[in-house]
Amino acid sequence: MKIAVVGATGLVGQMMRRILEERNFPVTQLIPVATERSVGKKVNFRGEDVTVVSMEDAIAMKPQIALFSAGGNTSLEWAPKFEAIGCWVIDNSSAWRMDNTCALVVPEINASDIDTYKRKIIANPNCSTIQMVLALSQLHKRYTIKRIVVSTYQSVSGSGAKGIMQLHGERSSGCRVVENPAYPHQIDKNVIPQVDVFLDNGYSKEEMKMHNETRKIMGDDTIMVSATTVRVPVSGGHSESVNVEFVHDFTEAEVYEILRQTPGVVIEDDLANNIYPMPLQAEGKDEVFVGRIRRDYTQANTLNCWIVSDNLRKGAATNAVQIAEWLIANGKA
Repeated sequence: MKIAVVGATGLVGQMMRRILEERNFPVTQLIPVATERSVGKKVNFRGEDVTVVSMEDAIAMKPQIALFSAGGNTSLEWAPKFEAIGCWVIDNSSAWRMDNTCALVVPEINASDIDTYKRKIIANPNCSTIQMVLALSQLHKRYTIKRIVVSTYQSVSGSGAKGIMQLHGERSSGCRVVENPAYPHQIDKNVIPQVDVFLDNGYSKEEMKMHNETRKIMGDDTIMVSATTVRVPVSGGHSESVNVEFVHDFTEAEVYEILRQTPGVVIEDDLANNIYPMPLQAEGKDEVFVGRIRRDYTQANTLNCWIVSDNLRKGAATNAVQIAEWLIANGKA
């Protein structure tokens, strides 16, 4: 099967190539695609060098599936052109997530939504949204989520190579200002309560993504999500403090059992031995880790938990490849 990776030289694009290898995806021809300045360069796939091509050349090669991680504007322009040749597009940007003609998919939760939309463009959710909804999806089925209050602790890898370069540049230079920074403030030894631009309501775009995308993925527009998204000086892995209010009451024992049975979720919760999820341990893994599970004693039917995942893997590349796997398993591609 011909698979195009659009944005193949970026952080997520590199991870997509790695995940395709790790999961033994049935790639007969990898088509790495990047901007004009990268065309002609080589990327490695399964031990071989493959030449990066342009968008036009990639379309002429007629891939069956294209994994996009090249930014929203690029996706808006080029995803329909890939779709026009019968190619499935799985897009990692925010361009198509809230488009009412495109599915927004976390495969463990709502892969069947792909059948309800006519477009061959499938949106990959925001990394912070993916890990939260995966952990809460089965609890929602059992108890019905009313409201979520979430604060995120997002690594600099969420800003791509630019964010990593700023952190490491500041760290190695004694926090001197670096050229072309990803953030409006120093990130090393700091915490920045801003991810993406602010909107008129005082929330950032990232915070509103978590609200809107959660509703679409869960198929429930009654869910309310109030998010505060924060950038922290961590190289990889996003963490979230989540307070979730349900319509129906629960027991902690029931919550543990439901989480144990939730595909893709791993419980790490042994306070006596100081065991709880941390980004350092989650990095390089595909699971979503949940710990610090406890009832909120200040409010009825409410649970607190701590959710951690590798934002480049399950939060981006792995989720996209899992969607592609679903397409093949269900005879779509």
